[in-house]
Amino acid sequence: MNPAGPLLGLAALAIIGLGFVWVIRAERRLGWAWWPWFMAAGIVVIVISIFMPRPWLSALVGILGASLVWGATEFRGQASRAALGWYPGAGETKRRPPLERLIRKLKAPGL
Repeated sequence: MNPAGPLLGLAALAIIGLGFVWVIRAERRLGWAWWPWFMAAGIVVIVISIFMPRPWLSALVGILGASLVWGATEFRGQASRAALGWYPGAGETKRRPPLERLIRKLKAPGL
């Protein structure tokens, strides 16, 4: 028997489940304009996963990177949900990201 499959499945479930939480908290504290930085971090983590020596470690790091990329696509939607009152934080002052003017001109990705 090989427990790697079920263990990777549970780890993926935990990483994705925590993804929902960090998107809500990051948007609340930072704002939706940080999405390119999270997207870039996710892409870097995915590239790093390609060079991992162990397949299970590569899979875990790749899942983490994909979760970061997915979260970056959810920032705009989360800001809309907060504005509707579904989540706290819509009126709070948020940190401005580097290159904010450029980022606001970009179309935020969505799934």
